[in-house]
Amino acid sequence: MNTPFFPAFRPRLAALGRRTVHSLRQATLGQLQDQIRDLLPAPLLSCEEEGPNSRERDFPLRLTFECFLWQMLKLKTACREVVCQVQALRTLQGLPSISEGDSAYIQARLRLPKERLVKALEATAQTADRRVGQSSRLQGRPIKVVDGSSTPLADTPANQQRYPQPGSQKPGCGFPLMKFVVIFSLCGGAVLDVVLGSLHHHDLRLLRGLWDQLKKGDILLGDRAYGEYVTLAGLPQRGVDVVARLHQRRKVDFRKSQRLGNNDGLFVWTKNCQPSEILSPNQWDMLPAQITVRILRFTTTIRGFRNRRITLVTTLLDCELYPAQELVALYARRWRLELCLRDLKTTLGMEQLRCKTPEMAEKELLAYLVAHNLVRCLMAEAVAVHRVELERVSFKGSLDALRQFSDAMSRAPNRKLRRQLWENLLLTLARDLVPLRPNRTEPRAVKRRPKPFPLLNKPRRKFVEISHRSRYWKGRPRNYRGLN
Repeated sequence: MNTPFFPAFRPRLAALGRRTVHSLRQATLGQLQDQIRDLLPAPLLSCEEEGPNSRERDFPLRLTFECFLWQMLKLKTACREVVCQVQALRTLQGLPSISEGDSAYIQARLRLPKERLVKALEATAQTADRRVGQSSRLQGRPIKVVDGSSTPLADTPANQQRYPQPGSQKPGCGFPLMKFVVIFSLCGGAVLDVVLGSLHHHDLRLLRGLWDQLKKGDILLGDRAYGEYVTLAGLPQRGVDVVARLHQRRKVDFRKSQRLGNNDGLFVWTKNCQPSEILSPNQWDMLPAQITVRILRFTTTIRGFRNRRITLVTTLLDCELYPAQELVALYARRWRLELCLRDLKTTLGMEQLRCKTPEMAEKELLAYLVAHNLVRCLMAEAVAVHRVELERVSFKGSLDALRQFSDAMSRAPNRKLRRQLWENLLLTLARDLVPLRPNRTEPRAVKRRPKPFPLLNKPRRKFVEISHRSRYWKGRPRNYRGLN
């Protein structure tokens, strides 16, 4: 029996037989271990010598991890469905049946250490970057993109306490809101790190928790929320440069700058007399009193639309080493990483987390990120083998192809056929590219009409349902029937 990914389980699973272990892996991502064996370090999911994950259970640590990822990759999969699949495969091989309930699997997810998911996130991101190469770097420096978003949670008292709902929503009518800031790699598109917070935490405060994850020589790319003094003054002290859109409150007059070119110049910013709320007094005092930043402005021209003027601020001051055209092209690529959040929330189904406690909601979000990185690793390998553009490989198409080919690989009788299916999978991804659609309009509008139900503006125990809700019109006149 070959288990190169989890050597600690070899003696424990040997008595079950080769076919049994293979069948249990069919319920999860285990059938792809021959292709993704270098994604995660070997001891990451090994059993512990003591503690809650040291006992022999129906759902050991490795099986729980793989079932959790499979659940994230398959949209709207309940825990009961995971248990039913594992139970069916055990029955097929003549093994003792496990409980029909999902309590054992839910408890196994509770025992899954959060640190293992964080390490898996880092390992998969590094693998995606390694497979793509260094083609997306600027002067040999890695580029990382920061962005923030939020997702609602299940409406439970525990979630409401840690991640309260917006104040504009009435009690009992809203949902807890988890805010998060992620750092993407522009090279492979994978998530490098994430920090969580409530709606009361600003993006800058959350980004401050990720400063230690940035390495010397990195270039951080962000929107206008990060084009302010603290970020532009603090990160260069760590050897990290910043390219961001200028904050809307800053006014720019290029006549007062040291000109580097047309709409390109150096400005001197002075530290505010009022300390920043995201830094401690010692950290605020360590910031320089003045910094020199480079500001450049360009105009985007799209046929049929009004021209837009965009102003960038950066700490890359050398105009010969970093020409304005390269910085403009770099910022234009930032929108590609915006689509990664759409892949997470819409394609994978992370628009709303379903776990009832904040601890499990955090693990669920991390599991979604690891599943996203696994698909990114698959896309990166297709790019490396067939030499296509990563930005044109469809995430949705990759996810759909992975689901179907995984089922076929689980039924393949030998390793040669499984390898052939894997090569066909990569070829399918390379051929099914997103068409080139420059300046394509994608309005944020919904074509399908919603249901004509009234809004839940009171708690359920106090809400009075209207019997004729399908014809409900709050402001209709009395002679409404006579008008028709």
